[in-house]
Amino acid sequence: MAKYKIKQDLNECIGCAACTAVCPNNWEMVNIKGEEKAKPKKVEFDEDELEENKEAAESCPVEIIHIETKSGDKII
Repeated sequence: MAKYKIKQDLNECIGCAACTAVCPNNWEMVNIKGEEKAKPKKVEFDEDELEENKEAAESCPVEIIHIETKSGDKII
C-alpha cells in the first residue's frame, strides 16, 4: 500500500512544466480544455519516489502541488 499521496489544484496550474523537468517519471503535461497543465501519472506512491515528488512540488512557482502521508500529515 502506498504511503504518500499528491494533492494538486489543477485549475491553478500555469503550465510552466517545472515539475515535469525535475520528476519526469511521475509528472507529465496534458492538454485540458486547450491549456497545457501538469498532472501526476499517479497520485499515490511509496518512499522510493518521495524525494523526486518533493522536488517537483518544491519547483512549482505557484505552489499548487502538495504531498501528504496517507494519514493526512502534510509533507510539503
